[in-house]
Amino acid sequence: MERLRILETHHDASTKMSLYKNTYRIESARLKEWDYSSPWWYYITINTKDHREWFGKIMKEKMILNEIGKTAEGFWKEIPNHFQNVELDYFIIMPNHLHGIIIINCTRRDVACNVSTIQNNISPMQNISPKKGSLAVIIRSFKSAVAKAAHESGLKHFAWQLRFYDRIIRNEKELYNIRRYIKQNPLRWELDKDKPENICEL
Repeated sequence: MERLRILETHHDASTKMSLYKNTYRIESARLKEWDYSSPWWYYITINTKDHREWFGKIMKEKMILNEIGKTAEGFWKEIPNHFQNVELDYFIIMPNHLHGIIIINCTRRDVACNVSTIQNNISPMQNISPKKGSLAVIIRSFKSAVAKAAHESGLKHFAWQLRFYDRIIRNEKELYNIRRYIKQNPLRWELDKDKPENICEL
């Protein structure tokens, strides 16, 4: 957790909502100068298109997964099998979204994992094509696998929201709050289910 403390000295990007074509969307909380293949802890939220409830129901404040919900959970748990430097922390599949913490660890090619990897000089190509093993590639692979399985099972209209929310976890306090939010998400369903952002307010 030492790396989490290092990032506290850098710019904090806040989360905002904007109205686009009469639909609220999440403004990026990304640090533009950050390399999202860097070893770190990341908080992720992925919503279904139009927030349609595909994955199951909340009953007595507990999430009851249906078949496609169980499939999504299975593919999420498989992420470390396909990305060897990735670990999973807390996560929850909700009726119309998923929250999770992804940990990208050092690889042998990472020469300075104990220092900040914010870069001042970024190649323009990084804004065009995600790096191999980056957060974007991990989430894209997961979303694609779930969508393919849903379509093959007869759920032809299943779709994800095009974008996903991510946040670099800055410190241990944020990690604690995010873990608590994920764990308590089923308890908050009646309060939060109609909120378009479905994200943890830190």
